[in-house]
Amino acid sequence: MKSKQHVVITGAASGLGKALAFKWAAMNAEVCVTDINQQAGEQVCEQIIAQGGKAFFIACDITDPTSIKALTHGLQSRWPQIDLLINNAGVASADKMAVEPISQWRWVMEINLFGIVNMCQQFVPIFQQQGVGSIVNVASQAGLTPIPFMASYNASKAAVVSLSETLRLELADDNINVSVLCPGFFKTNLGSSLRTQLPAMEKLLGKLFEKSPIDATQVANIAYQGEANKQFLLLTHQQGKRLYQLKRLLPLRWYFTIVLKQTMRLRQLLREEQG
Repeated sequence: MKSKQHVVITGAASGLGKALAFKWAAMNAEVCVTDINQQAGEQVCEQIIAQGGKAFFIACDITDPTSIKALTHGLQSRWPQIDLLINNAGVASADKMAVEPISQWRWVMEINLFGIVNMCQQFVPIFQQQGVGSIVNVASQAGLTPIPFMASYNASKAAVVSLSETLRLELADDNINVSVLCPGFFKTNLGSSLRTQLPAMEKLLGKLFEKSPIDATQVANIAYQGEANKQFLLLTHQQGKRLYQLKRLLPLRWYFTIVLKQTMRLRQLLREEQG
Protein backbone atom coordinates (compact mmCIF):
# COMPACT_ATOMS: atom_id res chain seq x y z
CA MET A 1 0.00 0.00 0.00
CA LYS A 2 1.18 3.51 -0.79
CA SER A 3 2.57 5.26 2.27
CA LYS A 4 0.27 7.80 3.86
CA GLN A 5 0.53 11.29 2.39
CA HIS A 6 0.25 14.39 4.53
CA VAL A 7 -1.77 16.93 2.57
CA VAL A 8 -2.87 20.48 3.39
CA ILE A 9 -5.71 22.05 1.37
CA THR A 10 -6.76 25.69 1.56
CA GLY A 11 -10.38 26.68 1.10
CA ALA A 12 -11.33 23.10 1.96
CA ALA A 13 -14.47 23.85 3.96
CA SER A 14 -16.69 23.74 0.87
CA GLY A 15 -16.90 23.36 -2.90
CA LEU A 16 -13.91 22.04 -4.78
CA GLY A 17 -11.69 22.21 -1.70
CA LYS A 18 -14.05 19.88 0.14
CA ALA A 19 -14.10 17.47 -2.83
CA LEU A 20 -10.30 17.52 -2.95
CA ALA A 21 -10.12 16.76 0.77
CA PHE A 22 -12.48 13.80 0.39
CA LYS A 23 -10.53 12.47 -2.59
CA TRP A 24 -7.12 12.56 -0.94
CA ALA A 25 -8.52 11.16 2.31
CA ALA A 26 -10.06 8.28 0.36
CA MET A 27 -6.62 7.59 -1.12
CA ASN A 28 -4.96 7.03 2.27
CA ALA A 29 -3.85 10.61 2.91
CA GLU A 30 -4.19 12.45 6.18
CA VAL A 31 -5.67 15.81 5.30
CA CYS A 32 -5.39 19.15 6.99
CA VAL A 33 -8.54 21.06 6.09
CA THR A 34 -7.79 24.77 6.33
CA ASP A 35 -10.20 27.63 5.76
CA ILE A 36 -11.43 30.86 7.34
CA ASN A 37 -14.77 29.14 8.04
CA GLN A 38 -14.04 27.06 11.12
CA GLN A 39 -17.49 25.55 11.60
CA ALA A 40 -17.78 24.33 8.00
CA GLY A 41 -14.18 23.12 8.02
CA GLU A 42 -14.67 21.07 11.17
CA GLN A 43 -17.81 19.55 9.65
CA VAL A 44 -15.80 18.43 6.61
CA CYS A 45 -13.30 16.75 8.92
CA GLU A 46 -16.09 15.00 10.82
CA GLN A 47 -17.54 13.71 7.55
CA ILE A 48 -14.15 12.42 6.38
CA ILE A 49 -13.54 10.68 9.71
CA ALA A 50 -17.03 9.14 9.60
CA GLN A 51 -16.06 7.56 6.28
CA GLY A 52 -12.89 6.08 7.75
CA GLY A 53 -10.47 8.78 6.64
CA LYS A 54 -8.11 10.98 8.63
CA ALA A 55 -8.53 14.74 8.76
CA PHE A 56 -8.23 17.68 11.10
CA PHE A 57 -8.92 21.39 10.87
CA ILE A 58 -6.64 24.38 11.33
CA ALA A 59 -8.02 27.85 10.67
CA CYS A 60 -5.96 29.95 8.26
CA ASP A 61 -6.33 33.22 6.40
CA ILE A 62 -4.14 33.00 3.29
CA THR A 63 -3.92 36.79 3.09
CA ASP A 64 -2.26 36.93 6.53
CA PRO A 65 1.36 35.67 6.74
CA THR A 66 1.09 35.40 10.54
CA SER A 67 -1.89 33.07 10.16
CA ILE A 68 0.04 30.95 7.64
CA LYS A 69 3.03 30.78 9.97
CA ALA A 70 0.76 29.42 12.71
CA LEU A 71 -0.53 26.83 10.22
CA THR A 72 2.97 25.63 9.32
CA HIS A 73 3.93 25.38 12.99
CA GLY A 74 0.82 23.32 13.69
CA LEU A 75 1.55 20.97 10.81
CA GLN A 76 5.22 20.51 11.66
CA SER A 77 4.39 19.69 15.27
CA ARG A 78 1.96 17.00 14.08
CA TRP A 79 3.52 15.48 10.95
CA PRO A 80 7.02 14.12 10.22
CA GLN A 81 6.82 15.94 6.88
CA ILE A 82 4.37 17.82 4.65
CA ASP A 83 3.98 16.06 1.31
CA LEU A 84 1.52 18.20 -0.64
CA LEU A 85 0.15 21.74 -0.54
CA ILE A 86 -3.03 22.38 -2.53
CA ASN A 87 -3.68 26.10 -2.93
CA ASN A 88 -7.40 26.01 -3.63
CA ALA A 89 -8.89 29.02 -1.82
CA GLY A 90 -10.24 31.63 -4.22
CA VAL A 91 -12.99 34.10 -5.08
CA ALA A 92 -14.75 35.26 -8.23
CA SER A 93 -15.57 38.59 -9.87
CA ALA A 94 -17.46 39.68 -12.97
CA ASP A 95 -17.89 43.20 -14.33
CA LYS A 96 -17.38 45.37 -17.37
CA MET A 97 -13.83 46.69 -17.54
CA ALA A 98 -14.96 50.32 -17.64
CA VAL A 99 -16.87 50.15 -14.36
CA GLU A 100 -15.20 47.50 -12.20
CA PRO A 101 -13.84 49.27 -9.09
CA ILE A 102 -10.10 49.08 -8.51
CA SER A 103 -10.95 47.97 -4.97
CA GLN A 104 -12.53 44.85 -6.48
CA TRP A 105 -9.40 44.21 -8.53
CA ARG A 106 -7.30 44.44 -5.36
CA TRP A 107 -9.66 42.10 -3.49
CA VAL A 108 -9.48 39.44 -6.21
CA MET A 109 -5.71 39.68 -6.57
CA GLU A 110 -5.14 39.67 -2.81
CA ILE A 111 -6.86 36.29 -2.46
CA ASN A 112 -6.44 34.52 -5.80
CA LEU A 113 -2.83 35.49 -6.48
CA PHE A 114 -1.13 36.93 -3.41
CA GLY A 115 -2.77 34.32 -1.19
CA ILE A 116 -0.96 31.63 -3.17
CA VAL A 117 2.26 33.64 -3.10
CA ASN A 118 1.96 33.93 0.68
CA MET A 119 1.44 30.19 1.05
CA CYS A 120 4.30 29.25 -1.28
CA GLN A 121 6.74 31.62 0.38
CA GLN A 122 6.25 29.82 3.68
CA PHE A 123 5.84 26.25 2.47
CA VAL A 124 8.60 26.15 -0.16
CA PRO A 125 11.42 26.50 2.43
CA ILE A 126 9.88 23.60 4.35
CA PHE A 127 9.85 21.45 1.20
CA GLN A 128 13.42 22.48 0.43
CA GLN A 129 14.53 21.48 3.90
CA GLN A 130 12.74 18.15 3.57
CA GLY A 131 14.24 17.57 0.12
CA VAL A 132 10.83 16.75 -1.35
CA GLY A 133 7.36 18.20 -1.75
CA SER A 134 4.54 18.96 -4.17
CA ILE A 135 2.31 21.95 -4.86
CA VAL A 136 -0.98 22.08 -6.74
CA ASN A 137 -2.23 25.58 -7.49
CA VAL A 138 -5.88 25.89 -8.46
CA ALA A 139 -6.26 28.38 -11.31
CA SER A 140 -9.06 28.19 -13.90
CA GLN A 141 -9.75 27.59 -17.57
CA ALA A 142 -10.31 31.37 -17.52
CA GLY A 143 -6.60 31.79 -16.89
CA LEU A 144 -5.87 30.12 -20.24
CA THR A 145 -8.81 31.11 -22.43
CA PRO A 146 -10.46 34.14 -20.75
CA ILE A 147 -14.04 35.19 -21.27
CA PRO A 148 -15.36 38.77 -21.40
CA PHE A 149 -16.81 40.62 -18.39
CA MET A 150 -14.49 38.81 -15.96
CA ALA A 151 -11.25 40.75 -16.45
CA SER A 152 -10.01 40.80 -12.86
CA TYR A 153 -10.81 37.13 -12.31
CA ASN A 154 -9.24 36.12 -15.62
CA ALA A 155 -6.10 38.13 -14.89
CA SER A 156 -5.72 36.67 -11.40
CA LYS A 157 -5.99 33.12 -12.70
CA ALA A 158 -3.65 33.77 -15.64
CA ALA A 159 -1.15 35.03 -13.08
CA VAL A 160 -1.55 31.79 -11.11
CA VAL A 161 -0.77 29.77 -14.26
CA SER A 162 2.34 31.86 -14.92
CA LEU A 163 3.41 31.68 -11.27
CA SER A 164 3.00 27.90 -11.33
CA GLU A 165 5.09 27.54 -14.47
CA THR A 166 7.79 29.72 -12.93
CA LEU A 167 7.81 27.68 -9.72
CA ARG A 168 7.95 24.37 -11.60
CA LEU A 169 11.14 25.56 -13.32
CA GLU A 170 12.60 27.28 -10.28
CA LEU A 171 12.02 24.39 -7.86
CA ALA A 172 12.82 21.43 -10.11
CA ASP A 173 16.33 21.05 -8.70
CA ASP A 174 14.85 20.99 -5.19
CA ASN A 175 12.74 17.91 -5.98
CA ILE A 176 9.55 19.95 -5.62
CA ASN A 177 6.84 19.29 -8.18
CA VAL A 178 4.36 21.99 -9.17
CA SER A 179 1.07 21.43 -10.98
CA VAL A 180 -1.71 23.84 -11.90
CA LEU A 181 -5.36 22.82 -12.06
CA CYS A 182 -7.48 24.75 -14.57
CA PRO A 183 -11.11 23.68 -14.29
CA GLY A 184 -13.86 25.07 -16.45
CA PHE A 185 -17.34 25.83 -15.11
CA PHE A 186 -18.71 23.20 -12.75
CA LYS A 187 -21.26 23.15 -9.96
CA THR A 188 -19.58 24.63 -6.89
CA ASN A 189 -20.01 27.40 -4.36
CA LEU A 190 -17.69 29.83 -6.16
CA GLY A 191 -20.73 31.89 -7.07
CA SER A 192 -21.32 32.59 -3.38
CA SER A 193 -18.10 34.63 -3.32
CA LEU A 194 -18.89 36.40 -6.60
CA ARG A 195 -18.66 40.18 -6.62
CA THR A 196 -20.32 41.93 -9.54
CA GLN A 197 -22.42 44.91 -10.52
CA LEU A 198 -24.00 42.81 -13.28
CA PRO A 199 -26.98 40.86 -11.85
CA ALA A 200 -27.53 39.29 -15.27
CA MET A 201 -23.96 37.95 -15.27
CA GLU A 202 -24.53 36.40 -11.87
CA LYS A 203 -27.62 34.60 -13.17
CA LEU A 204 -25.84 33.49 -16.32
CA LEU A 205 -22.84 32.10 -14.44
CA GLY A 206 -25.22 30.20 -12.18
CA LYS A 207 -26.78 28.55 -15.23
CA LEU A 208 -23.35 27.69 -16.66
CA PHE A 209 -22.37 26.08 -13.35
CA GLU A 210 -25.56 23.99 -13.37
CA LYS A 211 -25.09 22.85 -16.98
CA SER A 212 -21.51 21.64 -16.50
CA PRO A 213 -20.90 18.07 -17.72
CA ILE A 214 -18.74 17.33 -14.65
CA ASP A 215 -18.95 18.05 -10.94
CA ALA A 216 -16.50 18.84 -8.14
CA THR A 217 -15.89 15.17 -7.39
CA GLN A 218 -14.82 14.53 -10.99
CA VAL A 219 -12.58 17.61 -10.95
CA ALA A 220 -10.98 16.28 -7.75
CA ASN A 221 -10.40 12.90 -9.42
CA ILE A 222 -8.65 14.61 -12.34
CA ALA A 223 -6.55 16.63 -9.92
CA TYR A 224 -5.52 13.53 -7.97
CA GLN A 225 -4.54 11.55 -11.06
CA GLY A 226 -2.66 14.48 -12.59
CA GLU A 227 -0.72 15.20 -9.41
CA ALA A 228 0.09 11.52 -8.95
CA ASN A 229 1.61 11.53 -12.45
CA LYS A 230 3.37 14.85 -11.76
CA GLN A 231 1.73 16.52 -14.75
CA PHE A 232 1.95 20.28 -14.94
CA LEU A 233 -1.26 21.44 -16.61
CA LEU A 234 -4.42 19.72 -15.39
CA LEU A 235 -7.42 20.45 -17.63
CA THR A 236 -10.88 19.18 -16.79
CA HIS A 237 -13.36 19.96 -19.57
CA GLN A 238 -13.16 18.67 -23.14
CA GLN A 239 -14.41 21.96 -24.56
CA GLY A 240 -11.76 23.84 -22.61
CA LYS A 241 -9.06 21.47 -23.82
CA ARG A 242 -10.11 21.99 -27.45
CA LEU A 243 -10.18 25.77 -27.08
CA TYR A 244 -6.75 25.81 -25.45
CA GLN A 245 -5.34 23.67 -28.28
CA LEU A 246 -6.83 26.05 -30.84
CA LYS A 247 -5.19 28.98 -29.08
CA ARG A 248 -1.82 27.23 -29.11
CA LEU A 249 -1.92 25.94 -32.67
CA LEU A 250 -3.93 28.42 -34.74
CA PRO A 251 -2.79 31.87 -35.85
CA LEU A 252 -4.15 34.27 -33.26
CA ARG A 253 -6.40 36.06 -35.75
CA TRP A 254 -8.21 32.77 -36.41
CA TYR A 255 -8.45 32.01 -32.72
CA PHE A 256 -9.94 35.44 -32.00
CA THR A 257 -12.44 35.01 -34.84
CA ILE A 258 -13.71 31.85 -33.14
CA VAL A 259 -13.78 33.38 -29.66
CA LEU A 260 -15.46 36.59 -30.83
CA LYS A 261 -18.37 34.48 -32.06
CA GLN A 262 -18.66 33.01 -28.58
CA THR A 263 -18.49 36.53 -27.12
CA MET A 264 -21.41 37.61 -29.29
CA ARG A 265 -23.35 34.62 -27.98
CA LEU A 266 -22.49 35.59 -24.42
CA ARG A 267 -23.68 39.16 -25.01
CA GLN A 268 -26.97 37.79 -26.33
CA LEU A 269 -27.40 35.56 -23.27
CA LEU A 270 -26.74 38.55 -21.01
CA ARG A 271 -29.37 40.59 -22.82
CA GLU A 272 -31.83 37.73 -22.37
CA GLU A 273 -31.07 37.58 -18.64
CA GLN A 274 -31.62 41.32 -18.37
CA GLY A 275 -35.02 40.86 -19.99
